[in-house]
Amino acid sequence: MSGYGMTTSAAKSNGVVPEKKPIGLKRLKVLCERAKPGVPGRQPLCGFWVQFSGPGFARIAAGLGVDYILLDMEHGIVGDSDMHAMMPAITAVPTCSPIVRVPQPDVALVKRALDAGAHGIMFPMVSTPEEAAKAVAMTKFAPEGIRGFGSPFGPAFNNLSMNDYYDEANRSILVMVQIETPLGVKNAFDIASVPGVDMIVIGPNDLHASLGNSPRDPHQECKATQDVIEGIRRDAERAGKFSGIFCASGAEARAKFEQGFQMVNIGADTIAISSFVTNEMSKVLK
Repeated sequence: MSGYGMTTSAAKSNGVVPEKKPIGLKRLKVLCERAKPGVPGRQPLCGFWVQFSGPGFARIAAGLGVDYILLDMEHGIVGDSDMHAMMPAITAVPTCSPIVRVPQPDVALVKRALDAGAHGIMFPMVSTPEEAAKAVAMTKFAPEGIRGFGSPFGPAFNNLSMNDYYDEANRSILVMVQIETPLGVKNAFDIASVPGVDMIVIGPNDLHASLGNSPRDPHQECKATQDVIEGIRRDAERAGKFSGIFCASGAEARAKFEQGFQMVNIGADTIAISSFVTNEMSKVLK
């Protein structure tokens, strides 16, 4: 892999000289700025969600050209010790950032994820500005928040001194809140307007179900749900914040990026394995 996040041969074959990607704790915010609509040559902040545990897999995935690896502690089988082992495996690739989706807005869980070296924290099921404000406080050192200071691991995994990490963390770590409920939809603009919230992320599957639809009916084919999703994206934009959405494929990620989202993903490890095995088995069992 080159420092640009793609192989040199791939870059040459495409006739493209890729722009050098930023590194360090602040890189997610830099890439989000570059992904805003209207920015010349804009490219998405594009990553991969991981639900399986294991530093070896995390290291391989981080080196495949993605901008971030999201460790899913809400629905995945990534525990606390797994997260701590996987984090340095991801940060070993300077052009890939670790993000952690915590299972709930719990100060102890958030502190552990940040102390392990996360560049961003995603909070699920945020439905009110008050919940968003509490989430922000968990990610910030005093006096801006309630995060405790003392772990040497976050600084070490990001090649920073303790003092430099303290100076940079509050302004650099990406704080993301997910809107997945009708109440969250109603409060989307107010949630996005909370100081310290950097990005509104849409969880389309839970949102689709919470609006009264069956999970058996794909949200991608439901105009009503897609209209709600676009409304949330516009609320985030109106509040001057970034927007992201979970995608199940590269094609969907591209479409959502072109719709105006900054942060997308090319699915998850569980999706990739299921798709690969099903497809390859179909070639054998003709």
